[in-house]
Amino acid sequence: MFMMLQLFLLFLTTTITITVTTSQNTSYPHFQNLNVKQTIEETKLKPTQIPKQPLQTESEEKTEKRKLKLLHIDKITTFITSNDHRTRFNARLNRDSKRVAALLRRLNISVSVAGEANYKSNAFGSDVVSGMEQGSGEYFVRIGIGSPPRNQYVVIDSGSDIVWIQCEPCTQCYHQSDPVFNPSDSSSFAGVSCGSSICNRVDNAGCHEGRCRYEVSYGDGSYTKGTVALETLTIGRTMIRNVAIGCGHRNQGMFIGAAGLMGLGGGSMSFVAQLGGQTGGAFSYCLVSRGTSSFGSLEFGREGVPIGAAWVPLLHNPRASSFYYVGLLGLGVGGVKVPISEDVFRLNELGDGGVVMDTGTAVTRLPTLAYNAFRDDFIAQTTNLPRASGVSIFDTCYDLFGFVSVRVPTVSFYFSGGPVLTLPAKNFLIPVDDVGTFCFAFAPSNSGLSIIGNIQQEGIEISVDGANGFVGFGPNIC
Repeated sequence: MFMMLQLFLLFLTTTITITVTTSQNTSYPHFQNLNVKQTIEETKLKPTQIPKQPLQTESEEKTEKRKLKLLHIDKITTFITSNDHRTRFNARLNRDSKRVAALLRRLNISVSVAGEANYKSNAFGSDVVSGMEQGSGEYFVRIGIGSPPRNQYVVIDSGSDIVWIQCEPCTQCYHQSDPVFNPSDSSSFAGVSCGSSICNRVDNAGCHEGRCRYEVSYGDGSYTKGTVALETLTIGRTMIRNVAIGCGHRNQGMFIGAAGLMGLGGGSMSFVAQLGGQTGGAFSYCLVSRGTSSFGSLEFGREGVPIGAAWVPLLHNPRASSFYYVGLLGLGVGGVKVPISEDVFRLNELGDGGVVMDTGTAVTRLPTLAYNAFRDDFIAQTTNLPRASGVSIFDTCYDLFGFVSVRVPTVSFYFSGGPVLTLPAKNFLIPVDDVGTFCFAFAPSNSGLSIIGNIQQEGIEISVDGANGFVGFGPNIC
């Protein structure tokens, strides 16, 4: 009988998907089961060296235009720095803290050495920050650069705009897994003049010998500097001509093998904005869940926007046009809304506060007041689980060594307009080592900004319709 019960619990765990309701009066599960044994097994690396040929066949390209396979960094053999899960995870959290500090700098929020944040009163700064901060970009795609196309890994980043790669001649370049792109080998490469409209849209643009120059600076002292050019990018077998990119001749930082970055933010220089009418300002992505053998996806165009998604309005912050803000009204634990004032999550008229969806941040950050109430409710409903000491930025951890499956309360986001997103258990209770220590994957922030990170987004199809001002969740999973 006990064995049958265990098998039933395992079945429940493997068949749970995301739950999105469009009314707070609609019922959804209050508890679910986390498959501890399977999740620990998934911490063991099963990386794949992705072939350097185009990712799609001609038959696939007919039905899936502008679609790319999306990979977590741990799946790419050449990017792996350690086989030990704890070491990799600690490095990820270290990169993550620097990523968050960099995002706060963009909003002109001061950050101390310990990561504490306080608002400044002076004007909004001009630093451009990306998911490559200390290599913190976690998700990669492989695209073709130039004519003929040279395949390169690039990080996707929904929190920045510019598309850039390292270029020859390389006065100063970090190590990347593929040969550095040489513009002289591409028949489609064309420099951009200083007086062009494109150059006028580039932050921190300069001019040298008639050519438009760019500079992207990072909070840790890393940077990329070079010239702006028009180039052809190849996605699958679809060629996108005359994309404005940064061609970096001087680059410094810990970028973990990637050739550069694809900015998917809301600004005018982002890849999405440059595609314009070709895609209707829409794209969808699905960040593959950790430890699985499948790939995620990144697809551009309205044909990739699913029917049946739960839609939430995007909010605009003139201080940070690159960021995708969503209206969050509250948080739920075990099917009950936590008593937190909605003002905690509100984006005010000065551009302070608010909630950002970010692919480059791993762990969701919440204002301390909201986090404490949220965490306390979760602890109150998990008194049956043995506690463990805190790990890094996590103060709520559990010792699940020897467990096959555990019952945990659901965790939900309540969005403006009515949708409630209830997460899979593996998106909020995560292993930090391979011996059974699991932590509540949220962290407090002394700033007013909330960030929904990629751990909470994993496995959920997310669509961004920038033209109409909405972001969608589901209905599909990956």
